Amino acid sequence: MKKFREIKRIAVENIRPSVDDGRYPVKCEKGDRVIVKADVFRDGHDKIIVNLLNRDLGQDGWQKNAMLCINSGLDLWEGSFTAENVGFAEYTIEAYCDLYGSWAADTRKKLDAGQNVMSDLEEGLDLIKRYSSWVAKESKSHLKELIKTAETLKTQPEKASILLGSEILEISSKNPDPETRVEADKIYPLRIDRVEARFASWYELFPRSQGSDAKRSATFKDVEARLPLIEKMGFNVLYFPPIHPIGITKRKGPNNSLHAGPGDPGCPYSIGSAEGGHDAIEPGLGNFKDFEHLVKKAHQHGMEIALDFALNCSPDHPYLKDHPEWFCYKPDGTIKFAENPPKKYEDIYPLNFETTDREGLWNELKRILLFWAKKGVKIFRVDNPHTKPFDFWEWVIREVQNEYPDVIFLAEAFTRPRVMQRLAKIGYTQSYSYFTWRNFKHEIVEYFSELTSYPMSHYFRANLFANTPDILPTFLQRGGKAAFKIRATLAATLSSVYGLYSGFELCENAAIPGKEEYMDSEKYIIKPRNWNKPGNIADYISRLNRIRKENAALQEYDNLVFYESENEQILFYGKSVGNNHLLVAASLDPFQKQHSFVFVPIEKYGIKPGDTYQVHDLITDRRYLWKGSRNYVELDPSGELANIFLIHRWSHKEQDFDYYK
Repeated sequence: MKKFREIKRIAVENIRPSVDDGRYPVKCEKGDRVIVKADVFRDGHDKIIVNLLNRDLGQDGWQKNAMLCINSGLDLWEGSFTAENVGFAEYTIEAYCDLYGSWAADTRKKLDAGQNVMSDLEEGLDLIKRYSSWVAKESKSHLKELIKTAETLKTQPEKASILLGSEILEISSKNPDPETRVEADKIYPLRIDRVEARFASWYELFPRSQGSDAKRSATFKDVEARLPLIEKMGFNVLYFPPIHPIGITKRKGPNNSLHAGPGDPGCPYSIGSAEGGHDAIEPGLGNFKDFEHLVKKAHQHGMEIALDFALNCSPDHPYLKDHPEWFCYKPDGTIKFAENPPKKYEDIYPLNFETTDREGLWNELKRILLFWAKKGVKIFRVDNPHTKPFDFWEWVIREVQNEYPDVIFLAEAFTRPRVMQRLAKIGYTQSYSYFTWRNFKHEIVEYFSELTSYPMSHYFRANLFANTPDILPTFLQRGGKAAFKIRATLAATLSSVYGLYSGFELCENAAIPGKEEYMDSEKYIIKPRNWNKPGNIADYISRLNRIRKENAALQEYDNLVFYESENEQILFYGKSVGNNHLLVAASLDPFQKQHSFVFVPIEKYGIKPGDTYQVHDLITDRRYLWKGSRNYVELDPSGELANIFLIHRWSHKEQDFDYYK
């Protein structure tokens, strides 16, 4: 006769957060409280016990936290644990039938109704005796004492006081019948990153342009001289485009011209020469000793170095000689150069990820990443990852982070939404976004509501770059200084991680006519600057970054909420953490003064409709008394184009302002 399978009385469904039902890890940061919800229920009306289990990947035992039913009608359970160690972890859910708890609840109802429950109490006594066979060692002796006491008591009230008492109920709830245990069908992966994965301010610069001579490459020592000014602006990630030797063959000239003069430095993205490839340094910048000194000095100024990982090879790269099988060939036997039609990049040969020596190529690229990680580089911005296989990135990111758990990867992928999302799912810590082209209220609200809500917020961290060496947005070209202040404010407050490419603070906006590209692009020339140029907004950027550092609400990613503004040219939104409540009113118009009534969510701050409260504008340091929900703001290109309001209560008793603390 066929043996019936063991009966399971409990269902565990819809565990969240999860990414594609556990195919990819949920992302969080060290110290985060990870909140897990699930639908857990059983047939009938008996009680159940549900636990959330978590552990670092590779551990044998589980940490266990009780889950609570937060909606009995929907059988919705919630539990949490703290993400303690940077690296990979996992979680799942277990549930048990609460046999004794169910008996106790039913018996209590009968007792409260005045019924005779002596028979029920004997049933409960028999049931709890069964528990003594599996109860944990530390509780076993105490349970036996309680059972012995209950056996000696003769009256209903006395016996009920023990069998329905808190001590025996606590022991039974912590030691449910193991034969009733049900575990979720899956174990869900979790990626715990360091806090800098969520909260950071990036500053991108070309090291060779940090001197004063347009005809000579600056060095790492020149970059060191700029560190105090960059620190003053409040940035904590200093990001370099490729610093490797630049090819000579088919070197590009100014503005991407096909012919370079004898003094033209070439494009850093054309990597490789007789001096070496991806594990070498362009000689004009210095040597490894200089680089390691710069890494150390940057740390002293509160910054770490991020490097570009660009899988491009110039015609002079050592790989062409040592591994010709790693490239694509035309029918005539020549190697294919890179193209993005109609654009052609004759100075770049892309790697062939379909090579017959895939193992050799993949392991070499992993070696390059580990090489730089050993040099102290723990952040990589990856150039065009969407043009390489997903399988490669999933593998190599995992391999690197297994050895260096604190490494951060930023995907520079201005591509289709599903491709960007897939890259984030398979391991990229941060991602570029469409922020650069979102200028109007409806599109900003729609886009950022998606980015900062479940499920995207659990795997996609948008690093908002307001400009890049490749992209000078039309808004900045036409809006002048006011446009730069608007975009800096939005980038710094909509997301907890953002970036600027150097020259932004000088409001550089000379473009190639009809294109979103810089005229005299720094990708092809050495471009020294006067960092104290009149009209710069360095002090404004410093103020933004200081506000970010001083307010925990701006350091979280998924706490963005949009609120109503009566003017389509004024965006109104808020962020809160604990008692730190911020509201941002930002003009989207760099040309005209804009004003509006905005609607404050006073109930969220515990403010009654008739209460007076203070808003402290952290941009201007001005304070205003507001009352009720509907209040007035005015923003002007000739003054300030944004308010960042810190909410305070107004204490009538003390006639003073009282911070939320």
